[in-house]
Amino acid sequence: MRRTAIIAFGLLATCTCVVAKKESALPAAATKSKVLSLVRVNVTGQSYDYFRPWQKRAPFSKRALGAVLLQGRVLVTADLVANQNYVELERAESGEKIAANVQVIDYEANLALLEPVDKKFLDGIIPLEVGLDTVVGDRLAAWQLEQTGALVVTEGLVTSVQMMHYPIEIGQFLAYRMSISMQYRDNSYTVPLVKNNKLAGLLLRYDSRSQVLDVIPGPIIMHFLKEAGSEQYRGFPSIGFSFFPTRDPQLRSFAGQIGKPAGVYVTSVDPNTSTVKAGLQVGDIVTAIGNNEIDQNGNYVDPLYGKIEFTNLLTAHAYPGDSVTVHVQRNGKPMQLNLTLEHRSTKDYVVPPYNLDQPPSYYVLGGMIFQELSRQYLKEWGANWVKDAPQRFVYLDRFQSELFPEGNHKIVIVSQVLPTNATVGYEELMYLTVTKVNGKEIKSLADLAAAVKQPIDGFIKIETEEDPKQIELDAAEVEAEAPKLQQNYGISSLQRLD
Repeated sequence: MRRTAIIAFGLLATCTCVVAKKESALPAAATKSKVLSLVRVNVTGQSYDYFRPWQKRAPFSKRALGAVLLQGRVLVTADLVANQNYVELERAESGEKIAANVQVIDYEANLALLEPVDKKFLDGIIPLEVGLDTVVGDRLAAWQLEQTGALVVTEGLVTSVQMMHYPIEIGQFLAYRMSISMQYRDNSYTVPLVKNNKLAGLLLRYDSRSQVLDVIPGPIIMHFLKEAGSEQYRGFPSIGFSFFPTRDPQLRSFAGQIGKPAGVYVTSVDPNTSTVKAGLQVGDIVTAIGNNEIDQNGNYVDPLYGKIEFTNLLTAHAYPGDSVTVHVQRNGKPMQLNLTLEHRSTKDYVVPPYNLDQPPSYYVLGGMIFQELSRQYLKEWGANWVKDAPQRFVYLDRFQSELFPEGNHKIVIVSQVLPTNATVGYEELMYLTVTKVNGKEIKSLADLAAAVKQPIDGFIKIETEEDPKQIELDAAEVEAEAPKLQQNYGISSLQRLD
């Protein structure tokens, strides 16, 4: 997605040095022979409150580094600039600032590209090239800055290259895993990892207890930059199906596989995707992508990394619009499917996986708060939301492809009830799934907003999946209570449908 934000940029000086094998602080003014390819980023913003969807949460602030690239662009993580109100980058030595725009942001790959309003501001900074050759056993240098502007370099060892979930948790992307002892600093939110003076990746996450750091790698960054250069950013391709290894001989027998054990068993196919159009079905065994054979663990042999999950072929190596050949066995019969890759938009999900930089939709009726179920709502329960959020809603999110194969609607819920005269007796109700309102089937908040305008015998009748099954509100009382409801709870508007 493309977006614009106001940002200011700063430029930092550094020294020429040999990277040490342990953390070292290098004074910014040690030499003027070249300029460090970093800028300092300060972000303030406000996220949306899904428990009170008409308002925002308290402001937050973040501090990070950005890597200067070719063509006057700066790379940071999408996490850094999500839900921002104001972003500012400053010169460490002078405090000089300049505005810039967020040109492209991809929350799934956790990358964002910034560009200063005046590219001349970055003149003199040697841009970092992106390195693509990192393998297990390489040493990468984490670059951080002290408050004084001194460069701090910490080396770590790449211990594995694998596919893993990024923060949004849509599919899996290539990542490096490192062993590194890195101290926290106030600019540690985005940390460049460097090899041979090339950008090998950006920090994805770091566990200080285990000293394990995960890295968004160079190949993912290059994919992002190449796509960002197109007229319309399309993101990374979605594989469009879920799968399971075929190590179990009983599973292979059940699927009717013949020949040598290989491939992955398709457990679900995402609705309304090119994968459906290509003809892939539940029960198929995917044995190869193009000329790359897939073993029974789901791996192919990559020329650089060795064995790695086959999804890397469809994310890091392919782009939306590319056509690939998928080799499958269906009931023991070999088949070839032609799959045109595409990126799956959040609007195509029954339960959208994220909704950042945009306010949540809602509808307040007599004190009852209606929302469309989303993972952003579930994440209000914190990092452990899978266990702490309402389990029925977690189940609907996790198995939405299987439960809703048509994939053409949203799930409307009653998230909570504000005490009012119109909702006496219903105050304890929450986490209900709405099925009908006034006899009309509800597949979106827009459906609900239209249905409540047609009361039956003076009552708005709301049917739910869970007990109490039906709720009745006096339509006249709901209308009369509306102004007082807004005043008592500070609700600027009783609905936001877009």
